[in-house]
Amino acid sequence: MASPAQQLPPGWAAEWDQNAQRYLFIETATGRTQWEPPFADPEGINPAPSGSPPPAAHHGKRRQYAAGQTQAYYGAETIAPPGPGYGAPPAQPGQQQPQLFTPGLSGEGQFSQQQVGAPPGQAPYYAPTQPEPEYINAPGFGQGAPYQQPGVNTLTDQFSQMNVGQKGLRLFTTNLLAAPPDPLELHRPPPDIVLPPNSCLSNSPLANADSSYQRCTVNAIPTSHSLLQKSKLPLGLVITPYRTVKEGDEPVPLVTDTVIARCRRCRTYINPYVQFIDGGNRWRCCMCSMSNEVPQLFDWDQVRNQPGDRWARAELNHGVVEFVAPTEYMVRPPQPAVYVFLIDVSHNAIQSGMVATATRTILENLDRIPNEDNRTKVAFIAFDVSLYFFSLPAGSPDTSMLVVSDIDDVFLPKPTDLLVNLTESRTAIESLLGRLNDMFQDNHTIGSAMGPALQAGFKLMSHIGGKIQVLSASLPSVGAGALKNREDPKVLGTSKESALLQAASPFYKTFAIECSRAQVSVDMFLFSSGYQDVATLACLPHYTAGHTYFYPAFNASRTEDAIKFAHEFGEILAMPIMLEAVMRVRASKNLRMSAFHGNFFVRSTDLLAMPSVPQDLSYAIEIQIEDNLTAPFVVLQTAVLHTTCYGERRIRVITTALPTTSNLSEVFASADQVAIATLLSNKAVERSLTHKLEDARDAVFNKMVEILSAYKASMTAAGAGASAQLAISENLKMLPVLLLGLLKNVGIRQSAQIPPDLRAYAQCLLTALPSQLLIPYIYPTFYSLHNMPPECGTVGEHGIIMPQPLPLTSERLERHGLFLIEDGQTIFLWVGRDAVPQLIMDVFNLPNYEVLRGGKTTLPVLDNPFSQRLNAVIQKTREMRRGVYYPHLYVVKEDGEPPLRLWALSCLIQDRADVLPSYQQFISQLRDKVNGSSY
Repeated sequence: MASPAQQLPPGWAAEWDQNAQRYLFIETATGRTQWEPPFADPEGINPAPSGSPPPAAHHGKRRQYAAGQTQAYYGAETIAPPGPGYGAPPAQPGQQQPQLFTPGLSGEGQFSQQQVGAPPGQAPYYAPTQPEPEYINAPGFGQGAPYQQPGVNTLTDQFSQMNVGQKGLRLFTTNLLAAPPDPLELHRPPPDIVLPPNSCLSNSPLANADSSYQRCTVNAIPTSHSLLQKSKLPLGLVITPYRTVKEGDEPVPLVTDTVIARCRRCRTYINPYVQFIDGGNRWRCCMCSMSNEVPQLFDWDQVRNQPGDRWARAELNHGVVEFVAPTEYMVRPPQPAVYVFLIDVSHNAIQSGMVATATRTILENLDRIPNEDNRTKVAFIAFDVSLYFFSLPAGSPDTSMLVVSDIDDVFLPKPTDLLVNLTESRTAIESLLGRLNDMFQDNHTIGSAMGPALQAGFKLMSHIGGKIQVLSASLPSVGAGALKNREDPKVLGTSKESALLQAASPFYKTFAIECSRAQVSVDMFLFSSGYQDVATLACLPHYTAGHTYFYPAFNASRTEDAIKFAHEFGEILAMPIMLEAVMRVRASKNLRMSAFHGNFFVRSTDLLAMPSVPQDLSYAIEIQIEDNLTAPFVVLQTAVLHTTCYGERRIRVITTALPTTSNLSEVFASADQVAIATLLSNKAVERSLTHKLEDARDAVFNKMVEILSAYKASMTAAGAGASAQLAISENLKMLPVLLLGLLKNVGIRQSAQIPPDLRAYAQCLLTALPSQLLIPYIYPTFYSLHNMPPECGTVGEHGIIMPQPLPLTSERLERHGLFLIEDGQTIFLWVGRDAVPQLIMDVFNLPNYEVLRGGKTTLPVLDNPFSQRLNAVIQKTREMRRGVYYPHLYVVKEDGEPPLRLWALSCLIQDRADVLPSYQQFISQLRDKVNGSSY
């Protein structure tokens, strides 16, 4: 770390005083001297610890994220420097009016320094030109003499190294009216977690869970409910317990010795934030302060059969860890993975090519279905208005079909060979999948007995549990769970519209609860060209921890449709799932989990039942502060007890420690805008179902007004009076545009044109996507391609180099340009009407713009550098985020079909659209509301 002498503001010098063993600071203009550094900036210098000469280095370990982690989470793309004319004019914090100030910074010159402390165009909070604060986790134990508390001198040293005199995060105020949104802000890590000294046993930078597993809406917890109320910030946790581990990610360490230390009172798992006492024989729980015995084998290395190093144990060094569970964590032996496929074979399903594509995809992916121990079982049931079972005897290629027409009282036509071992019956399964489409090729039956098919699948597997994959191309019309077409254009856009987003039949919820009890999870794949009542059918995945996938107007004769479905379905089949899972979140004393959002069933007050946990599904939990917090930090711990699909019972434990604060400015400075937007998305969808869509939109808008009003009243000079500015902390400046994106999202948007199925599916995504996928879904990414720097689309240190993202406004579109807009679900390639023929030739292999056709397409890879770079950018866009989604690519001509143009332009959320405001109008509305509430 640089010495203080190198970090002084202009006009100051520093000299090392040998007698005092510290720096003396001299103001060169006046000759005035002082011992204190000339500015108190926790992002600048650390006062040198007393007794250490200039060269002394600090510990290099910090609580912040390791350099690559956040980048890896967002796809590890390297953002190229902007080409000529790129990017929005940078927000200049130096231009802010002196009216905006931060209470608590009353020292001489500190206020003015805060206002101009950032280099132009760069958020001062994240300023990389200065060293970040180093919060050293000096281990209290295991270094030097074991089990001894560090001496007073050591502590003093550590305190001075940890900026304890300048505790907490700096708050920088920005004026939203003068600072346009910068998309790069969303790629920054959340605010630092600044824990008090000696709160952690470990030096490891991984002692706190990475934000991609678990992130809190504020990284400094208010000590009282009244302080939280004063800030108006929502307090909640966003959890993705089973996110995919991509290349470059830290793998989750596995503890295999089945020695699991838990608190006797609150059942917290031992973690890096407990304390060892009584010479290391006992440990004090960080949640309830109970003293517990250390298990006898905790310090024993069972692999080498010798005493082990306690400090090397994964659970004392990692915020995310997985234990192999001993037998007392099992109600029954671990079950095999079971997959039951319910395939709609009615006329619509056959004609659209869904059946042929699905059976081919299953056939091609049989080897990818998790089956390491050869225990996996599968079954196939086809349905139209009857049910068709398939007997798949082991070791024989012969399959026979058994038809059950009595759908009012579903029964299994045969006791054996319907649910079979994937390995033993492999030849019969391959034979069936090869012939299934042809068997029903001439089926003209219209109608769907999906409910009875679900009951049959449930009967087959309820003694084991597992996954039902439903592939349906029509509205369920006969038997249990039959639905009617309730789509009514007159209702769209009115207060009655939310009724179309609620389940039409109680069958799906009651059946889902039965499934949950039997450890059965349901995934829905919906393909209808007409109304399919996604809102009702999505109930099943919602309560059984599955997921819904929607392919409107699917037609396999369009290769793009077939490729998208085959890719996504193949990835889902290959996904290693957690089975028979239960999840519970524990928190320090006086914190309570008050509301839960996501795909699961709440079994008791805080136990979430999930028959299977797919990868990359997110859950949001609201937290309530019940009484004043007296501890210097709190701990939030998520535990998921599950069976792997390879037959091993495990517990995944995710631990996050956060400091407490009684300082409102620290609460604002620690707020995580991405986590807040994720939580508010979940709350908005829930409100639209319990109340009305309009109520959901109002609640989002009012929450933003409340936060801005609270900030203005307590953090700026304007206080309760009217102000010409709109102040917010630097780390929240993208929140208004994220919430504007949410208000303009198909799931919430005010419109009389959105089909209920599309709206219901968008709401499924808003509640299930992890932050990394949700943020682009509500705030899409926008690139200019025709003038991207030459290195974009080539391979750099972190893979393909991506262009600089642009603000989401059509002002950036050029008539001769080529642009890419994507939201993680769809990619639009916007072609300007004056695009030069050479550009059209290089990209599409066509002579000019006139012959280019808009619509869903696959881009050719041509023998020219621009085509190859462009294809690399599109490929990276499809792969850079976690999840199974494979977005369609649409070519949009500037003067092409109006519906497609409007769809693409609706992604540019900073523009005005229909009755929805532009970003500038939205900010003005917010300012008027904030000022109006103060008269």
